[in-house]
Amino acid sequence: MTISSSLNAGVTGLNVNASKLATISDNIANSATFGFKRSVADFHSLVLDQSRGAYSAGGVRVTTGRAIDQRGTLITTNNPTDISIGGRGMLPVTPITALDGNGNYPLRMTSTGSFRADANGILRTSSGQVLLGWAANQDGKIPPNPRDTVGGLTPVRVDSNQFEGDATTRISLGVNLPATATRADASGDTIDLPLEYFGNLGQAQNLNISFEPTVPAAGDAATNTWTMTIQDEEQNNATIGKFTIEFDDSGDHGGTIKSVNAETVTPAPTTPHNWDANTGLLTIAAQSGPLELDIGKPKEARGLSQLSDVFAPLTITKNGSPVGNLASIEVDANGIMTAIYDSGFTKAIYQIPVVNVPNPNGLKPLANQTYQVSSESGAFYLWDAGDGPVGDVVGFAREESATDVASELTQLIQTQRAYSSNAKVIQTVDEMLQETTNIKR
Repeated sequence: MTISSSLNAGVTGLNVNASKLATISDNIANSATFGFKRSVADFHSLVLDQSRGAYSAGGVRVTTGRAIDQRGTLITTNNPTDISIGGRGMLPVTPITALDGNGNYPLRMTSTGSFRADANGILRTSSGQVLLGWAANQDGKIPPNPRDTVGGLTPVRVDSNQFEGDATTRISLGVNLPATATRADASGDTIDLPLEYFGNLGQAQNLNISFEPTVPAAGDAATNTWTMTIQDEEQNNATIGKFTIEFDDSGDHGGTIKSVNAETVTPAPTTPHNWDANTGLLTIAAQSGPLELDIGKPKEARGLSQLSDVFAPLTITKNGSPVGNLASIEVDANGIMTAIYDSGFTKAIYQIPVVNVPNPNGLKPLANQTYQVSSESGAFYLWDAGDGPVGDVVGFAREESATDVASELTQLIQTQRAYSSNAKVIQTVDEMLQETTNIKR
């Protein structure tokens, strides 16, 4: 009977509009929740077989889900580990409760999070979501990691009481030697140049470099030659390098290095000392390990020079730093988390990958704005931030709720009208059935 189908259609209309009202209520309630993805309710008509001629109302059904691919506005904060994704993709996280297990961390995803170190130094949100990342090696380089499994991901841990030192591995010498010191009338006095460098334990150590001019016999031309001797105080002033340096006196390249020859040292240092003409680097064996001195290449106007009549250490630069205490951490657009120490030393400690799935809206929503891979979302892949389809990692930022309150209130009015209309249909059908009952009277 078609009048009965009208009643059933009205009931389904009430049910689906009640479901839509629930999604609107959830969206408005979470309009201030960071990272919230709005719920959506889609209506689908139900069509019954009309082959018998009489029309029967099929009604309507509803499907609900999350518009996870919709992004909220990013706002700035004053916390460097407030992290968001500027585009497609999500951050890898795991529940804090999973850290008590055997190291197999269940992958959860979130588009934003305010991560702060707990008592154990683990970066986590107030709701217990732990940030995951790829740990860097001791030298600050990120090793290769699998992209389709969580096997390489570890909880990001930052110890505020951490100390770190950076050993010196390279020193650049910008030094001018007096050209008059290699003439026949020169005194032949040796010029000393002490240099500080930092060892593997962050301690300050010293190299003593001496430049001895080669003075010609009376009446002979200037030799333009020096003997450079390098001694390391941490090795009882042992000589770890000795080189004969000849400078060019031509019109085009006067004062630049012409040649460098390594001399025999007794006892022989642990690392052979040599000079590479292609790079201008002297390699010596300091107490902390191999150390490179950049003195310049032949015919190059930098490094060591022999001009005028003055000794001038113009520019001396080195890498490395003394031991410093962790001052802060920052995350750049590539997802590299860098530790910054009060000594000025910086070091990469983690890389935060960006998780992507083929169908973000198919992810299974969980509590606290986190999501889980499902059969509808497809398998995940871990991208470097900014590569492929995913966006950059943004520090000092939170993603606001994707809820548009004005739009939700408009839909609330529409839903209320639709609900009232379906209730009116049921009331009308009831009155018609009452009239049918009265026919017998």
